Parts: sequence; C-alpha cells; structure tokens
Amino acid sequence: MIGVRREDKNDWERRAPLTPDHVRTLVQGGLEVAVQHSPIRVFPDDAYAAVGATIRDDLSDCEVVFGVKEIPKELFEAGRTYVFFAHVIKGQPYNMAMLRRLLELGCTVICYEKVTDDEGRRLVLFGRQAGWAGMIDTLWALGQRLDREGIETPLKALRQARMYESLEAALTAIEEVGAAIASKGLPAAIAPLTVGFTGYGNVSAGAQEVLARLPVREVTPDDLPSAAATGDGKQVIKVVFKEEHMVVPRAAGGTFELSEYYDHPERYRGTFARHVPHLSVLVNCIYWTPRYPRLITRDLLHGLYGAGCTPRLRVIGDISCDIEGGVECTLKPTDPGDPVYVYLPEEDRVVTGVAGHGPVVLAVDNLPCELPLEASRDFGDALLPFVDAIARANYQVPFDDLELPPPIKRAVITHQGKLTPDFRYLKKHLGD
Repeated sequence: MIGVRREDKNDWERRAPLTPDHVRTLVQGGLEVAVQHSPIRVFPDDAYAAVGATIRDDLSDCEVVFGVKEIPKELFEAGRTYVFFAHVIKGQPYNMAMLRRLLELGCTVICYEKVTDDEGRRLVLFGRQAGWAGMIDTLWALGQRLDREGIETPLKALRQARMYESLEAALTAIEEVGAAIASKGLPAAIAPLTVGFTGYGNVSAGAQEVLARLPVREVTPDDLPSAAATGDGKQVIKVVFKEEHMVVPRAAGGTFELSEYYDHPERYRGTFARHVPHLSVLVNCIYWTPRYPRLITRDLLHGLYGAGCTPRLRVIGDISCDIEGGVECTLKPTDPGDPVYVYLPEEDRVVTGVAGHGPVVLAVDNLPCELPLEASRDFGDALLPFVDAIARANYQVPFDDLELPPPIKRAVITHQGKLTPDFRYLKKHLGD
C-alpha cells in the first residue's frame, strides 16, 4: 500500500503529489492507495474516495509515502520509504535534524530534486509553475510599489496568483493590463518598463509565458542600454540573460566557455552589475551555489540607492529564493500571506511591504502552492510513470540490487538508513 500525505508546512500549501485522476489510474492498476485527510488540499477527500482510495489519518502501515514538501521528523516510521522534496542536497542546516532522524530509523528517501534523465535534466518538478506564480506576483508587487510612489499604472489592478481562481483567470487579468499599456502607455516616469530574466530553464520559461501577455519587445543584453534609453511606454522591454552575459574570464584575452564555467567558476568574475541600472524588474530564475559569482550584491545596491538616488530598479522577483545567494539582498524567505519586503541598502536591513528606499524583493519559497490545481496536475503527470515501480520495489535488498528506474535510483538519498554513494558528502553537514 502507498500513502499520499497531507501537506502541513503552512496554511498555503494546498498541493498534492498525485491528483484523484492519477490515483484512479494507480488503483485500476492494482495498487492500494491511502490518502491522508486534509482540510486544505485543493482536491477534496471525497474526490479521492470516489476513485477508490481509502481516506484516513494514519499512514503508518504504508510501505511508501508520497508527499510534496518536507515531513516533520516526528512523523517518520522505521524502515519506511518516503518520496518528497527533502531539501537536503545542499546540506541545508534547517533540514539536517530531519535527515538524521531518517537515518536513525533506517528509512529510504527518494528526493524529487534528483530525479533526472541521463543528461542530468530534472524530470519531476514544479519549475514552470514556480515561474508562472512568481511572475504574476512580481507584476503585482510592481503595481503596488508604483502606486506607493504615486505613479498610476494599470498594474495596480493585478492581484497575487493565489487570489485568482485559476492560472487562466490570472493570465486574462494580465492581458487586460497589457491592452491598457498598449493603448495608453505607461507614465514617462517609468517608461520604458524593462524586465530582465536570469536563466532560460523551466522556471524562466514559465515566467516569460506570463510576461508575454503584455506588449513585449525582446532585446539582447547588448541592446538593453539603448532600448532602456529610447523605448516608449507602450511596450515592455524584455531581456534574457544567459551565463555568457553575467561573467567574463579572469584571464586577459580569455573567451567564455560554458563547460569551463560550470566546472571552474573561479576562473570567471561576475559582470552582471553593468546590466542592473537599465532594469526596472529583475526576475531571478537560476540555481546558485557559493562557487559562482553573485548577480546582485549589497555593495551594488548601496551604490545604486545611495545619496538619495532613485534608480530604475523597483522589484526583484527572486523566484530561486536562495537566501543571501545570487541575489544577496534576499535576506529571508517569505510566504504568500506576507510575500514581499523592501531591502534598505543604506541600513542593510529589510522592512515588510513595498515602501522604502530600496528594491522590493519577492522571495516566496513555495510559489507553486499559489496555483495548486495546475501545479498538482502537471507534477503528478510527471511523477505517475514512476509510481508503480517505486511502490513495488523491494527495499530490503542492498542498494546495488535495488530495482528502480534509473531516474528514480539516482534520487535515492538514503537507503536502509545509510547515505547512498552519491550523497555520502552529506556526512560533513550532519555533524557525525
């Protein structure tokens, strides 16, 4: 029997790893499925019961339990298999106690973050949905910030993603804003509006799909300065930054090589600061670790906003939400109920809301939960092909003999209470 747990990280988390339609398929294939009662899940208990699932609170007899976000450590059962976003692969300190408990209990953990194909591309993820919700919320934040500054724009009419009944309803509202911009233009004080995207993966693609509902003109990073200086208020300038636009080789006369940058980022220095003065909005969609140069530093923002200056930059939609990471002024994560704060460069602190002399930072760390219906459906579609194999695997055999599809086996972080070979590096983070 497999279990589908209720999400309890916060009151906003209404997603499910498998929808009633997915559970119907599994039950018809001969699997027993228990779904934990939830008062907030986007799909009601009755919808799961109608397709053959058992609704209950206790999942302790389920051999494999599927969830979305982290599971409280006191809920783990000895010897069980858990499939969820563990958020431990970077050695995240806030999840090491959870990982230690899983090891103590002899559990097996399969982490969605590491379900990849042979080329290392992730297969089960919420990337595009994070981009959708993050861009909707970023445009909402921009409208609120401009309104606070006394600049009247049609963006003021937008709401957060969670306040629309569906993604389509949100996109329709953005299209209406786009029509107003195209016909009347934006005020000269902010025209042209320039929106930059870092990265070109699933998250960025989702965010760009939302922005496309506005009247957009795309330019290259090299053309951004002139477009920002000469564009009008009836078009939004869009620019996408790839790695070669963010760094240059340290060696004199060196040329950019993507593979070298990934393998030896220390050979490169960051140059993203040259783009920032021309951006009204930055949407950060790239994975970052300390090996790589930052995009935006505290020092950069201190210079932009110093001495009473009012730069073009109003909002940073940090969809990646790496705390003090690629965007150094992302000092803390937020949630959908209190999604934004202003970073005050001259004081090196943040204040909630959209008012203050500094950029608004959107840093919601579980953005897809704002679109729970679409996010759950798409995620479950990607997960479903692997569920039967995960459910029927024999987890009592040694790891080398564990029969799972290669993308899933690559995602096994612990097996029988031991770190698997690819994840033994986590020992240094566990304090053992």
